[in-house]
Amino acid sequence: MSETIHDQYQKAAAINRSRQKYGTIAEIGAGQETARWFFRVGGAAGTIAKTMSAYDMTFSDAIYGSAPRYVCRERLQAMLEVEYNLLLERLATTRGSDTTFFAFANTVSARSYSHKKDGQGWLGIRFQTQPNQPPSRIELHVNLHGKSNLQDQETLGLLGVNLIYGALMLHEDPTTLLSSLQDNVHADQAELDMIDFSGPAFARVDNRLMALQLVEQGMSDAAMFTADGRVAQVADVLWQRPVLIERSRFRPPTHLTVDLLEKTRQTLTRENDIDDSKLVVLAEMTLNNLCEEDGECVDASDFLNRADILAALGMNVLISNYGEYYRLAQYLFRYTRQPIAIAMGLPSLYELFDEKHYEDLSGGILEACGRLFRHDLRLYVCPMHDQTNGNFIGLDQFRPAENLQNLLAHLKENGYIHGLESIPTEYLKIYSHEVLQELQAGNKQWESSVPENVTELIKSKRLFGFATE
Repeated sequence: MSETIHDQYQKAAAINRSRQKYGTIAEIGAGQETARWFFRVGGAAGTIAKTMSAYDMTFSDAIYGSAPRYVCRERLQAMLEVEYNLLLERLATTRGSDTTFFAFANTVSARSYSHKKDGQGWLGIRFQTQPNQPPSRIELHVNLHGKSNLQDQETLGLLGVNLIYGALMLHEDPTTLLSSLQDNVHADQAELDMIDFSGPAFARVDNRLMALQLVEQGMSDAAMFTADGRVAQVADVLWQRPVLIERSRFRPPTHLTVDLLEKTRQTLTRENDIDDSKLVVLAEMTLNNLCEEDGECVDASDFLNRADILAALGMNVLISNYGEYYRLAQYLFRYTRQPIAIAMGLPSLYELFDEKHYEDLSGGILEACGRLFRHDLRLYVCPMHDQTNGNFIGLDQFRPAENLQNLLAHLKENGYIHGLESIPTEYLKIYSHEVLQELQAGNKQWESSVPENVTELIKSKRLFGFATE
């Protein structure tokens, strides 16, 4: 089968003509737009065993079991489980030896007349790649930005066909499969912020790399995975919880990286009476952080090296395309109104007060600050070591451009920016690029600059080009 098909009509027709792929399509929340494509192109009798849409909650519960929410991953998984098992129960004996079965499902909350807000939902497919073999699975979450219910329905139909075609025809090349999900789906109407591959067809797929590719390919501005390596839907992790986030290259994480986060956590929880168990701690890497200073982006293995180390530190990872902090803040505000803390060094504050970053905003840096500090967000800033004279510069010594000094004073006086003075001075003298150079040159001095468990992981797995003397 050609991998150059991008049109949904052609994709549905190709599946219908195959005659060896047979399954069920179950859709809840935005019509039966995916199934419609297969009937529209003709020949659906050779592909579709059943289509259905159980909108009534009592009917839905009777079929799939009760659920606290009807648009959630658990409901999607229940739908896939029931529909796939029914296929095997009813058809495996008569046609299982020469048929690969699949079950596609979605559960969606689309824009409607009564709910004038963006929709969101879950789509998934469970499918065989060979007859009588265990199934593989793809599950994804989509945020819908259509201006009408009809737009959301059309988007879901296009995305559904793309997912079914990708799973059945492109599963041997997950990167191409991922890219094909965008075919004719407008980026301003649908954002895929999570995708999870599992099963024998994807035994060699690392879902953390798939999360990275969601952002790299422009399907989403951010994606997340947890400390245990599982991809996560952002809303499930952040919803109405306090957040602490640190942006860095993490190549590698140093004592300064870790202590800055810990000191910020202590200050944030103490000042806001926050239950530490409720706090979500995120290590954020932007696409820019994943590239070298000369603009060359790092390879997959380097990215996974960083992910493994952050996992050893027990940290969740957010990959984003938000170069400006105000854009990161707006993203977090989608999911929580609880306190948000951004931990940073003084060099990052200099960048934040550089007006060249806000030339595309009509209100310039004032508009950026309005967006950044719109809700309960605060910056916690540690001092920096000036290598030219050996002095330490803290928030009290920070001087932006003269025309911005009153703005800085306003933000400090109103508690939007806090200085962290408790970071040990020996940590402030650690520079990650120097640590990396020592590590790669076989100079053991680097070991004193990073946490012990990070040192052991780098040495045991020979990460970041580790070299012995």
